Amino acid sequence: MTWLRNVLVDLADDSPQVDLAERTIATHDRRRRTVISLLAAATVVVVALGTTVTIRLLPDRPQEAASQSDLPARGVGPLSHAYKTFCKPDSGKAPSGCRDGGWRVVTRSGKTYHVPEALPSLAPGRTGLRDSPLAISRDGRKIAYYSAEEGTFQVRDLASGQKTTAASKVPKAQLGSVSRLMLSDDGRFVAFSKVPDFKDPALLIDMRDGVVRELPNRWVPIGLSRDGATITLAEYSPRSQLRTISNLWPSSSKGDSTSVILPVHYFFSPLAPDGKTVAVIENRSTAEQPCRQGDLIMMDTLTGKKRKTTVISGLPSDVSQISLRTWLGAEEVTALTMSVRCRPASEVPDDEPAIIDSPYRTMTAYAVNVRTGKARKLATYRAQGFFEIVLPGPPGAL
Repeated sequence: MTWLRNVLVDLADDSPQVDLAERTIATHDRRRRTVISLLAAATVVVVALGTTVTIRLLPDRPQEAASQSDLPARGVGPLSHAYKTFCKPDSGKAPSGCRDGGWRVVTRSGKTYHVPEALPSLAPGRTGLRDSPLAISRDGRKIAYYSAEEGTFQVRDLASGQKTTAASKVPKAQLGSVSRLMLSDDGRFVAFSKVPDFKDPALLIDMRDGVVRELPNRWVPIGLSRDGATITLAEYSPRSQLRTISNLWPSSSKGDSTSVILPVHYFFSPLAPDGKTVAVIENRSTAEQPCRQGDLIMMDTLTGKKRKTTVISGLPSDVSQISLRTWLGAEEVTALTMSVRCRPASEVPDDEPAIIDSPYRTMTAYAVNVRTGKARKLATYRAQGFFEIVLPGPPGAL
């Protein structure tokens, strides 16, 4: 399903809500010559998407339990991460106990649970594809997801089991093919955006007061102020941009918006702890030279000005793809990496079959010091790609 999600992104702007199958297949046939053979991801806009399973949480922690149960009503410890499972990979095995398109969460101690309340990303019998996002609070103690039963977003406290449901319904049709969700540290605010955007807006939901603020779609929410009044957004397609909207409440106001269009394509981290900068890596991929990245750059979110450029050291020489994730402190950001073979477009035969569900691959997370560039290993995972693994805190943007 990975290639289909990628292609649908390109069909988003002003597309009617009709069957896009014919356009999707034609677009994919053209783009297949310029994709990574193992992941079928776009080489310029999105380098890798997918689904994950953990091998080990930390080098010295126990492996994920062989058997899984449904998420208990209460008493669950802080999470390490969450991931989505697809059960018919192109090659190799699916994870044990796989539920097609379903979410799992993994605690820091290695306990693994299915989240049956979260809408699966595949309709029964694989008859339809949609994306169902999930987010984890920075402390790992709360999750947000789209509730299949409630027809809207829900926040759940894992220890107490308390659930808070959004006052406004969000139809399944508005979930899109690539959706992103962000949960505030205290669990009060949920930000949702996706592509294709059609005519429905992105949302910032106040779960406590039951009010909703509309936001521009296609932007990934990467940071939110403590009071929910200022949000930071990143856009990677069709061009890289940063946007800050302040004075969000009351919802009837327009808010104050500042945007900056960047000259090249970047991979974005979540908003840094200082609330003013993001870490970015330039995506230098081309059809004939895929999987090429630049150095780590600290960038001002309001101006796009580069504050510091640092060469990353300590990563294996064969790392080909990087996704910036959770900040571990003021000076360290998580870099989720993969080492896969990246073939130039000229080496991909025209008649090579398209990969529908990518095989599971190894992913490794490193903490990168943004001041020195030095990386230290954190954890290793088993995954189809980057898009379906969720770490605590706001997401980054590929």
